[in-house]
Amino acid sequence: MKALQDILFSQGFGTRRICSGLIQQGHVGVGDAGEPCTDPFAAFDEEGLVFRVMGETWHYHAQAYLMLHKPAGFECSHKPGAHPSVYTLLPGPLRVRGGGAAAGVQAVGRLDQDTTGLLLLSDDGKFIHRMTSPRHHVPKVYEAQVKHPLDDGQLARLLDGVVLDDDPKPVRAQACEAVGERHLRLTLTEGKYHQVKRMVAAVGNRVESLHRSAFGELVLTDLPEGRWRWLTGDEVRSLTQKL
Repeated sequence: MKALQDILFSQGFGTRRICSGLIQQGHVGVGDAGEPCTDPFAAFDEEGLVFRVMGETWHYHAQAYLMLHKPAGFECSHKPGAHPSVYTLLPGPLRVRGGGAAAGVQAVGRLDQDTTGLLLLSDDGKFIHRMTSPRHHVPKVYEAQVKHPLDDGQLARLLDGVVLDDDPKPVRAQACEAVGERHLRLTLTEGKYHQVKRMVAAVGNRVESLHRSAFGELVLTDLPEGRWRWLTGDEVRSLTQKL
């Protein structure tokens, strides 16, 4: 059981003082029916709790695990340069939940500003580390449109391994196939800087556009571009149970 103001604070609705004010002013309801509660210290069981803030329904999550369909033209940074931050696509509470220096959800790895597709975000540091650590070999699937027609030699080199300019150790694709004449599907288990583009360049081709279609067991299907959703408990377990 936890005081309502502490519940709102943990979910990113401001300082405890701000959360207390929202409650006292009648802007918070609790339960499926959104029954108004004006006592900041009223205690509720957080597990499965549904509440409303300023008319919007929220579900309590002890930790946040999200999937976002990243559009082109957004940077995976809280301090972007020439393009807007991908975090602006999320509601405010998700960007500040938890408080402290590392408040809010963080991207699980990064996608270049011109790359689209599946981006995971979380405020669970251990989860982020497990998903991005090279030793766990979490597969990510990329769909690349390339400039020149693909051939068997290029596919074979990508599978055998190519040397990038910052590491003498060959980098290999876990899987690759030519889906079309200029459509390459590439599965990687590492996360080096501009890795897909550099690997394709190393075999004499060039990436024209890039999209991540899968991350571990998760596949991006019907989530519209620019939209996000919570991962289900089963989805989180599917990502972590084999690590």
